[in-house]
Amino acid sequence: MPTAYIVEAVRTAGGRRGGRLAGVHPVDLLAASLDAVVDRSGIDPAAVDDVITGCVSQAGEQAMQVGRMGVLASKLLPQSTPAVTIDRQCGSSQQAIQFAAQAVMSGTQDVVIASGVESMTRVPMGSNVTLHMKEGLYSKAAGLEAKFPGINFSQFMGAEMIVKKHGFSKDQLDAFAFASHQKAIAATQAGAFEREIVPIEIETPEGAQLHTVDEGIRFDASLEGIAGVKLLSPDGAITAASSSQICDGSSAVLVVSEEALKRHNLTPLARIHNLTVTAGDPVIMLEEPLFATDRALERAGLKIDDIDLFEVNEAFASVPLAWLKHTGADPDRLNVHGGAIALGHPLGASGTKLMATLVHALRRHGKKYGLQTMCEGGGVANVTIVEAL
Repeated sequence: MPTAYIVEAVRTAGGRRGGRLAGVHPVDLLAASLDAVVDRSGIDPAAVDDVITGCVSQAGEQAMQVGRMGVLASKLLPQSTPAVTIDRQCGSSQQAIQFAAQAVMSGTQDVVIASGVESMTRVPMGSNVTLHMKEGLYSKAAGLEAKFPGINFSQFMGAEMIVKKHGFSKDQLDAFAFASHQKAIAATQAGAFEREIVPIEIETPEGAQLHTVDEGIRFDASLEGIAGVKLLSPDGAITAASSSQICDGSSAVLVVSEEALKRHNLTPLARIHNLTVTAGDPVIMLEEPLFATDRALERAGLKIDDIDLFEVNEAFASVPLAWLKHTGADPDRLNVHGGAIALGHPLGASGTKLMATLVHALRRHGKKYGLQTMCEGGGVANVTIVEAL
């Protein structure tokens, strides 16, 4: 079977809501990652066959086919470069990687950029729905009400359902959240993110600066402080501290064929070993990575212990904890440089963001196989297995 290779993978440092990236238009934020992945890889910009961009809240400044707008705002890509914007909720840009790989493996294209963007400051999460609600232009479909009477699909409800189903305590969630910050602090101080981060020029009261450090990391985090954060639901266990942070950011991954490697004299970081996507219960919603991982490993002919590093999106602490319990994976291999609880979860950008972290971590630590998975709205999950080269 033809192989798809990852040649380069980049991301911006995350910006907190209303924080250091608040003044950057999401189109410009996306263009920065597109330009960086082209520049760092050395690929001829005219050789890019397509750009696939994940974005969840496709409204306001992220409307008008934001992937194409990012190409047009790029300093390197010609306007002849096609682009498309996709929404698989939190897994949008992981799906972009999988679509890119499928295009390459099918032989229909040779060079594809998978990317993602989300400015959760400038286009608030869910605003593409809530603004319509305010105008009376939104209702639940009759077919959905017939199948799921009285249910309003909610990621928060799903996260709490996972807590109860798997018997997790608030202390376990808080400890996991604290560990996420500790790992992110250690990685930042060791320079582990330098290879993947795209500096973004921003204006501050002190003048122009480059944004290069994830703003969500609590460098003074303490377990006591995390434990003291107010519960999101009075009868629940999850708090804002054990949930992923609202985040602004963009990311991009260059996926190419073996022919393109030779033709453009490119050096791959990794090859894509398996592409899997599954769907299940849309009410508990966030549990599907458990079963998608089972499917991916079976199809890849691998066991969980064959995988050296895991990136499991920390939408809520209960999700990776349930994944660990179900798979029996070594927790020391999970999110070794921290996760979305510390680093932020820029929705549509998170898939390619996590892949950037995963492939660079594999090479940094001299490891071979990496597995990435995301929980997604509607009870869907992607799994991508890569082999570092």
